[in-house]
Amino acid sequence: MSNNDNFFERVYEVVRKIPYGKVTSYGAIAKYLGAARSARMVGWAMNASHGDESIPAHRVVNRKGLLTGKHHFGGINLMQQLLENEGIVIKEAKIVDLESVYWDPIKNLN
Repeated sequence: MSNNDNFFERVYEVVRKIPYGKVTSYGAIAKYLGAARSARMVGWAMNASHGDESIPAHRVVNRKGLLTGKHHFGGINLMQQLLENEGIVIKEAKIVDLESVYWDPIKNLN
């Protein structure tokens, strides 16, 4: 197993713990894992997770609440639809009230 595989698995462990109706950011996951400058690698892990129903990748957005990973989901606006099904309000591919649905792994998993 390469270091990337191990990092990706650690990312997936965190993502699986994001509660229904909540989101977190790539950077927050990276920081929680002790790799604060690795937000982009978290994004790569999310992209590599597609097809694994146990990983709610749709709950990971950028730090401003933008659905930057949406083009990696099959279907038109699937990421947005999945989030809206969980009660999250989105306008122009951005979460409307990010603070109300933001889940910080550092505060919730430590």
